[in-house]
Amino acid sequence: MAKALMFVPPVLFAGLAVMFFVGMQRENPDELPSALAGKPAPAVRVTPLGEGQPFTDATLREPGVKLVNYWASWCAPCRAEAPSLEKLAAEGVAIHGVNYKDKPGNALAFLDEVGNPYRLMGADESGRMALDWGVYGVPETYVIDGEGRIVLRFAGPVTERTLEDTIRPAMARAAAAR
Repeated sequence: MAKALMFVPPVLFAGLAVMFFVGMQRENPDELPSALAGKPAPAVRVTPLGEGQPFTDATLREPGVKLVNYWASWCAPCRAEAPSLEKLAAEGVAIHGVNYKDKPGNALAFLDEVGNPYRLMGADESGRMALDWGVYGVPETYVIDGEGRIVLRFAGPVTERTLEDTIRPAMARAAAAR
């Protein structure tokens, strides 16, 4: 029995080494995978935030590429991504915002300060919709194709670099999907 136990540590080490090697072979190790890629976007369950109606399931299934961006006023990276989102909105990209677990007054003040890139938006006060979407934390942005399918989930702030390297290529794939 004692002789058999002396082989356990080397076997465990070898198993861990294989797992680490396989994990390092991913194209972008910082990218969080999404089980929803290629599948229809989960149900939209938001309440109105500010003036206007929030977006709906039907909005996500309308023709054209659109983004769904989860954000909050208390989120520093959300502040950092504001210029990139404003740039996309100025180009005519439909961005729908989901304010995550925030106070409406704080959320609206945040948008007054940094700008409002959202064509439509709503609040997810309980975080239930975010759970259904697999949100890890804010900010997170989803690229949605013209049939309401998720093409990309991007966790983290949309910076100029991620906009060019990740978001725009995903938008091109979404536009090509038919």
